Amino acid sequence: MLQYPNIDPVAISIGPIAIHWYGIMYLIGFAAAWFLAKYHIKRRGLPFTADDLADLVFYCAIGVIVGGRLGSILFYNFEGFLENPRMLIFGGMSFHGGFIGVMAAIGVFAWRRSRKYFEVADIVAPVVAIGLGAGRMGNFINGELWGRTTDVPWGMVFPHAGAEPRHPSQLYQFFLEGIVLFLIVWIFAGKSRPLMTISGLFVVVYGCQRFIVEFFRQPDEHIGFVAFDWMTRGQMLTIPMILTGLFLIWYGYKRGVFPAAQST
Repeated sequence: MLQYPNIDPVAISIGPIAIHWYGIMYLIGFAAAWFLAKYHIKRRGLPFTADDLADLVFYCAIGVIVGGRLGSILFYNFEGFLENPRMLIFGGMSFHGGFIGVMAAIGVFAWRRSRKYFEVADIVAPVVAIGLGAGRMGNFINGELWGRTTDVPWGMVFPHAGAEPRHPSQLYQFFLEGIVLFLIVWIFAGKSRPLMTISGLFVVVYGCQRFIVEFFRQPDEHIGFVAFDWMTRGQMLTIPMILTGLFLIWYGYKRGVFPAAQST
């Protein structure tokens, strides 16, 4: 059994002001996504200016925060929200809600810039995993979203999770969502691909990874299993993602429409 490090969730405290590691992880994710997207645009010769990219990152940041909050309420704890509406501000975050929020943000950006939706989405998809990985590390530091009980040598006893060792599922997700997912989509996006195939690959790989990790992650106590005595809410939400991603890849290659290159 490994010792959980018990890192203080508060990174910096100045009087009444406290800066949490979780918030810092989000800032790292957004900053890394900006730099990587800038490099990706340059390597593929895509018609995006620095101002376009700055605005896109801003739109996506709003989408993540608003969508993540709403998704946490709608998908995981709507009854709790009805009892305590303050959860809208002080509640948790949901990946699936944040994902929908980013999709909406991309739609607004594309509409306002008169661009094709997947010209924008295929720029966002290769860099999202960095933010996901940073967020999972923030979950680990907070000692939340722990795994199921286990007897594997790397099991950990998490604060507020009882005395039994558990899978450090946050680290599993950090590795899969933050490293493996990034490498797969980033390498795939290194060459010219038909529109929507990069986004489709991101959705398929994330969905498969999340479905697998949910077998090691502790289901939400107030929800439990939602089907077959083994399927979690997270797994249920990934199924339409996987199917949609497969369709995007198939349809993208069938259409064979490629993004416009930067004019010289």
